[in-house]
Amino acid sequence: MSEHEMPEHPQPTSPGLGSGSEGPVLAGLAREVDALRRAVGELEPVPEQVADLARLVGQLSEALAALTARRRVPAAPSWLLAPADPGHVQKLLDELCGWLEAVYLRYPDAAGSLPPCWLWHPDVVEELLWLMHAWLAAYQGPAASVGAAGDWHDRQRPGVVARIGRQAKSCSVEKHQTRAGWASPPSGPVAVPGRDAIASMARWWALDRDGAAPEPAAADTASGSGERKWSA
Repeated sequence: MSEHEMPEHPQPTSPGLGSGSEGPVLAGLAREVDALRRAVGELEPVPEQVADLARLVGQLSEALAALTARRRVPAAPSWLLAPADPGHVQKLLDELCGWLEAVYLRYPDAAGSLPPCWLWHPDVVEELLWLMHAWLAAYQGPAASVGAAGDWHDRQRPGVVARIGRQAKSCSVEKHQTRAGWASPPSGPVAVPGRDAIASMARWWALDRDGAAPEPAAADTASGSGERKWSA
């Protein structure tokens, strides 16, 4: 064999070909080709199905991202861990009092259980602060919904009212007063009780919360005004 000659591959022999039996062999091949054609035909829609599935996955991802974003509710501030900054603390109380007047005290059970000395009870202020922010999230936040509002009415608000009622309903400003000659404050004010004490309470809580709270001033009710006067 010369160096340029390639070996010849042996020719495969097909049984029956050239021996007069081509018919059955060709019929078998035809059946196999037909089966392959049907199999390939069944695979033709697969690329479209894959594309549809990819589109669906993309839509689900976008919907999940939007839902996650809506559920990012800002955290409620804490009264117990408020910074030692009188301005910041007073801002918390001012906002809370505005909400108490506009929303919380509209409910008779809430108005009846909030003691006039609520500012002297850190646990009560903490309860009211988170309840206010739960209301804001349910009605005005990115996750606002009918379900969240229903949960606020059905579970959160009644829970806070009940706890305040158990812990401080029987308390009064007199019990935080040690001076003689204390006059009992008028009962059932429509305005948020103790609002005039916010400045002094804010300074105490911001700068000396581990010390004794400032004593409430004796009520000095103007004739017909129904307003309490507090010492700053």
